[in-house]
Amino acid sequence: MTTTTKPVTGAAIKRAIETRDGRTLAGFYADHAVTRIVDRNNPPSRPREIKGRAAIAAFWDDICSRAMSHRVDVSIAEGDRLAFTQACAYPDGAKVFCIAVVELQDGLIAEQTIVQAWDE
Repeated sequence: MTTTTKPVTGAAIKRAIETRDGRTLAGFYADHAVTRIVDRNNPPSRPREIKGRAAIAAFWDDICSRAMSHRVDVSIAEGDRLAFTQACAYPDGAKVFCIAVVELQDGLIAEQTIVQAWDE
């Protein structure tokens, strides 16, 4: 993969998510990064785990390719941790909301936990 890493900030994450820029999002992750997703289908005892920058890039490519809007409302940084909320809407009005917490290592995301809920 030829993804270039970029500095991870709340503003940079907001810009990449809201413009559906999966390549930029992938560049925020360390090669060994792990993203854990907790939702109705993936409970806390068995979260979905996406391991490695390439797999996480594929995850973001899928999310960013969907016909939906993305909005980051809140981002909070403290030391090597960053948290943000993301509100999404599909054209039919269905909504998704998530909160993500990331741990940075050497300026890149090493671990991420996403908790999400959606309209059914």
